[in-house]
Amino acid sequence: MQENTKGYELNWDNEIENDGPEYVLLPEGDYDFEITGLERSRYTPGEGAKLPACNMAILTVRLTDGVNERAVKHRLYLHSSCEGLLCAFFTAIGQRKHGERFKMDWNKVTGSKGRAKVSVRTYTNKYGETMQTNEIKKFYEPVSKPSFTPGEF
Repeated sequence: MQENTKGYELNWDNEIENDGPEYVLLPEGDYDFEITGLERSRYTPGEGAKLPACNMAILTVRLTDGVNERAVKHRLYLHSSCEGLLCAFFTAIGQRKHGERFKMDWNKVTGSKGRAKVSVRTYTNKYGETMQTNEIKKFYEPVSKPSFTPGEF
């Protein structure tokens, strides 16, 4: 059974109680992550955009430092100019080895884990308020285990 991550429609006379999760802004740093959702979408550029229209994956990424956790949305654009970013992501989740030619397997993305560099981005919302949010800046390659046997030296 798949978890309903998009919610559901309320009737006009429904009772409500869920205040929602408390907003947590993680400090900049390196975090473990798990992909908890994937939405296949389409990017439609606005005026002055650097990319043309293309397919886009919208990932829900749960970041944790072992104590605090936060879910962020991260977009991956399926365009040749973003191929390096796609390679870094699939390498980070262990589906691809660095330098390897690879066919992206989106069906195996949800539940994948890895490590990423996270920053804090400051922006102005539509009401003119200064806000901050976390964003993923880089996906790290998995750390390989030593190839020696203890006591070899």
